[in-house]
Amino acid sequence: MSQRFKLLAATAVAAAILTASGAAWSQTAAAPVVAGPADWRTIAPENLLVIDTTKGRVLVELEPRMAPRHVERIRTLADQGFYDGLVFHRVIADFMAQTGDPTGTGGGGSELPDVAGEFGFRRGAESGFVAVPNSGEGLRGIMGSMPVVTQPDAQMFVTADFRTSGQGLFCPGIAGMARSSGVDSANSQFFLMMGENDNLNGLYTAFGRVVVGLDVVKALKAGPEAEDGRVSEAPDAMTHVRMASALPEAERPTVRVLSTQATAFQAEVERARAERGSRFNICDVQPTAEVVGG
Repeated sequence: MSQRFKLLAATAVAAAILTASGAAWSQTAAAPVVAGPADWRTIAPENLLVIDTTKGRVLVELEPRMAPRHVERIRTLADQGFYDGLVFHRVIADFMAQTGDPTGTGGGGSELPDVAGEFGFRRGAESGFVAVPNSGEGLRGIMGSMPVVTQPDAQMFVTADFRTSGQGLFCPGIAGMARSSGVDSANSQFFLMMGENDNLNGLYTAFGRVVVGLDVVKALKAGPEAEDGRVSEAPDAMTHVRMASALPEAERPTVRVLSTQATAFQAEVERARAERGSRFNICDVQPTAEVVGG
């Protein structure tokens, strides 16, 4: 197994049992609601990672509030052209697709220093976090596009920084940073989740989420299970990777995401809850997004 990324060997970390409180969405089934213009938010170009692959385009919203150091590393390498032509060297169906290694072996990285782990973050009242009741252990919800588990807002009143702790959750679409056994060893490699895996929570840094193109990620060539997903023959590749802000304006995609504050988004959550029943959890809440320009 790669020394840069021992993902399958990771042990589960139990999420702290947190007390849910404060405002949350209703659990009453909602009728279909049509989203209006005010129900959408546009992703800032400096937070939109554009990954063109041999299977199609993937758009990732980066979340600097949760992992500022890792987001800055991704921005830097992307705009240097570092990722252009690099392969998805390890792909496990229904789990994740890993890339970002210039050697294509899982053991390489950039010439930049490693990045310290950012496995949790401090959330303020301005974060826009919206709780989703009964979606897993503790207080779980969505912040931006990211699924998180956190403490209630009331906790902010007893902390010195008026913030409370939060942690990203590894649901389908999450972009996470690969690392070796050392917790501060992330460098250039990252992975895109295709399925849910609680064993990664608190052990790997979640820095963004696929908002458009999850179907493309799922279509990437997978490696044999017996070889831990290593794709040794004709792997798919990233052909061109840039931040949207670095692209010429005429080529820059514009993506809008349904706001978590919108009634239409609440209706989407309740539809997912009705479909999944007792199996419903926060990973069933996928971002609703569309490309409106570029």
